Amino acid sequence: MRKLQKTEQADRQGMDSLEDKEYLGAHSTTNGESTAQDGIQFVDRVLASSNLNLAFKRVRRNKGAAGIDGMAVEQLAEYIYKNREELLESLRNGTYRPQPVRRVEIPKPDGSTRKLGVPTVVDRMIQQAVVQVLSPIYEQVFSDNSYGFRPGRSAHDAIQSVTELYNQGYHYVVDLDLKAYFDTVNHDLLMNFIKQRVTDPWLLHLIRRFLTSGVYFARTLYIRLQRKVHNFAPKFYF
Repeated sequence: MRKLQKTEQADRQGMDSLEDKEYLGAHSTTNGESTAQDGIQFVDRVLASSNLNLAFKRVRRNKGAAGIDGMAVEQLAEYIYKNREELLESLRNGTYRPQPVRRVEIPKPDGSTRKLGVPTVVDRMIQQAVVQVLSPIYEQVFSDNSYGFRPGRSAHDAIQSVTELYNQGYHYVVDLDLKAYFDTVNHDLLMNFIKQRVTDPWLLHLIRRFLTSGVYFARTLYIRLQRKVHNFAPKFYF
């Protein structure tokens, strides 16, 4: 099941490839342009209507469980409709605070569990908007041999690469899994890595807040969605 979920996620990335290529082409950057690109600050790039609308579409398409606030993906449009200006202002002036992620545990084949953190759908949308801006910068330095969660790449691309390596005579595979990596990664080292190419204070502050938003622990958490979902269907939300 876990492998199937990862394959589906990777295939979704393949489906996004045309959007990614269009976005990467329109927002390409060169080394040294770390605070502003073409005279536009990162805050304006992240909060651009086109960028936020693309992030909204991807979060809605990926679906997923609700966070600690109980808001379902289907309710995101209504939330934006009612809180758009307040949300944008809090992001722009630096007062936006991501909510703690909801801790869930999924079973592993060996009988143990894997801990996952589920952000709220609003936080997921903002994270996606940031990723879309950072991707053109870091895609320049990522290994050409990595395929996971990369724009324009899918599990099928990885399989093709492995097949080519096998045909070249490489017949051994090393499988590594870092235990609880995202729970134990050093935030300061991670921020220092980001600062090597991005020095914009606004963006660094926002990323740091996401890293330190915390985790909501509960043995059992029942989320009751009591809000009425309305069918808002405007072409653009921002």
